[in-house]
Amino acid sequence: MIHRSIDKPLYQSLEREEITILVGARQVGKTTLLQSIMNTLRQHGERVLFLNMDIESDARMLDTQDYLVRRIRLEFGENFGYVFIDEIQHKKDAGRFLKGLYDMRLNCKFVVTGSGSLELKEKISEALTGRKHLIEMYPVSFHEFVDYKTAYSYSDRLDEYCRLEKSQVMGFLDEYLAFGGYPKVITSDTSALKYEVMEEIFSSYITKDITYLLGVRSPDRFIRLIQLLAVQCGGVLNYAQLATDVGIAVDTVKNYLWYAEQTFVIENVKPFFTNSKKELIKSPTVYFNDLGMCNYGRNRYGLPVSESDGFLFQNFIFQLLRNRFKRGVSKINYWRTKDKAEVDFIIHDKGEAIPVEVKFSESKKPAISRSFRSFIDKYQPSRAYVVSLSDATEIILGPTRIAFIPFWHLMFEFPA
Repeated sequence: MIHRSIDKPLYQSLEREEITILVGARQVGKTTLLQSIMNTLRQHGERVLFLNMDIESDARMLDTQDYLVRRIRLEFGENFGYVFIDEIQHKKDAGRFLKGLYDMRLNCKFVVTGSGSLELKEKISEALTGRKHLIEMYPVSFHEFVDYKTAYSYSDRLDEYCRLEKSQVMGFLDEYLAFGGYPKVITSDTSALKYEVMEEIFSSYITKDITYLLGVRSPDRFIRLIQLLAVQCGGVLNYAQLATDVGIAVDTVKNYLWYAEQTFVIENVKPFFTNSKKELIKSPTVYFNDLGMCNYGRNRYGLPVSESDGFLFQNFIFQLLRNRFKRGVSKINYWRTKDKAEVDFIIHDKGEAIPVEVKFSESKKPAISRSFRSFIDKYQPSRAYVVSLSDATEIILGPTRIAFIPFWHLMFEFPA
């Protein structure tokens, strides 16, 4: 089993009275994680009821609130217990249903999971305002991947392992860039099996989330849009061009992009600006939440990664930054001027806009691009970062300390 760092906040959420909602894309490991937690609870003598909405007999127990309440009391008696409901998005009007249960103040804790459907992220969340604790689950992170690949021998000193075993870590990076982080993909033994798993994941996503749950009538065009996003990942989106290439209206493109983000396939990164006349203020860039999904979309799944795949490494760095900085009101942006100067990422840390440049290369001497220098000259940040395959070093440019760091640094404490 791949150990997931999200298990800690999930365990902590069991102490809260709000309904815990665990959401994420299909097959990122939500059910496996629930089963692990339930086994631990049972070992400690706790009472547990598990219902899977994909199982017809379990789904019938949720026909009415009264039926479920009677079943809970049958299982727990007058004792406290934990009720786990998997794939809650299949329950019609699930938000209202859960709200009613919560307001009954039953002697139990509810934990529900579901794939990233609009029903979960919009309707359920809205109905449960003030009554929920939402936790988002992503594919296996690179930190979790390296920990798994090293058989958890260095869990408490993984940073030291990365420092000493650079060639081994580079091999892990190549594998992760090629296949991504879906658990079943990672644990499949051969490239052929990994491809079959990814094909099934993508097909399930299109048929269950997009065609059925979201009511998209033309899945072929939605697939075409995903393929185009994969090819131009990290580039500034041109809605009109995408509409022409896919054969749909611009408003439909924006709608499909929203669908893709709500279902945890992509994330939009908006521009950072202070001068609307000289800097881009609207057009986002797009990154994939799983690199394997991105490669599958561009028909390069499992192929060796080369320097020409720098955008894939940039997507990878986005994932590392997101895991560290995208919390609550925090955000990640990119920067680009109308004169085409650009910085890959702008992170917001301690009230300051910090530029991050990404280089999928290893260089002997630290160097910065003209665009990166342009941002530093304009905004005078105290810190700036260049993330690459090289070892750590730093230079000073005016008031700015520019740290050149290897990518694996981002798995741990971000350097001050």
